[in-house]
Amino acid sequence: MSAMQLKLGVPAGSLQDATAELFRKAGYKLTFTNRSYYPTIDDPDIHCTLIRAQEMARYVQDGSLDCGLTGYDWIIENDAQVTELAELVFSKVSRKPVRWVLAVPNDSPIHEPKDLQGKRIATEVVNITQKWLASHGVTANVEFSWGATEVKPPKLADAIVEVTETGSSLRANNLRIVCDLLQSTTRFIANPAAAADSWKRRKMDDLILMLRGAMAAEGKVGLMMNVRKTDLPAILALLPALQTPTIASLSDPNWVDVNTILEENTVRRLLPDLKRAGACGLVEYPLNKIIE
Repeated sequence: MSAMQLKLGVPAGSLQDATAELFRKAGYKLTFTNRSYYPTIDDPDIHCTLIRAQEMARYVQDGSLDCGLTGYDWIIENDAQVTELAELVFSKVSRKPVRWVLAVPNDSPIHEPKDLQGKRIATEVVNITQKWLASHGVTANVEFSWGATEVKPPKLADAIVEVTETGSSLRANNLRIVCDLLQSTTRFIANPAAAADSWKRRKMDDLILMLRGAMAAEGKVGLMMNVRKTDLPAILALLPALQTPTIASLSDPNWVDVNTILEENTVRRLLPDLKRAGACGLVEYPLNKIIE
């Protein structure tokens, strides 16, 4: 075991599997075992603790953890004094931010914030909701919801503030979105004292570099091919304009090797065109990380 260790908080729940997959692509083997709140990682300098994202910022703030991954929403909800080192846009469904929205039954008379005056609102983000209501000059009864928030209107609440990525769960429960309160993405946060420690900060920065590299490679592949020099202008014209292929000489002075990075969903369209334009020996290969 290393003499120095970085205490890393890993989010439990909906982000757990997505986090493990991101770490795998970044080159770390993060393993969860049944009934243990201490995942193993193949880096002796890191000690992991599995913590709900809702609580992560509090434990990082008080120094129980040096750093961790949690949502921007939970930093705001807990009014946590932490250092944000990176934004990592990933979730259980997509790479888009999640939204905290105000939702009501389809037939509700509530259509704008002022209609909430005196109403009952169920939510897990009580502080965020109360601050939002205050910014609109509205007073309402905001109640903490322990879960299954979508089923509470109209009998147990007039409205809810709930997180959504696609809105499908709200629609399935006959709810419509009135407005958005907050957008949130995953953040890599650190305890201020840990962030000021040179060894811990370097360890965190290295980890973030690898995670960002894995995210940058998402949906991309490498493509290499051999091209006659006379065909090179036509080949380059087919490749995406924003890419700068690497062109290397081959033993045959009439040929070059072209290597580039492409969006994976464009390759099936490009390969036949490149072949017709004279490229040969086309090889598509996966990417784990792209580090600028």
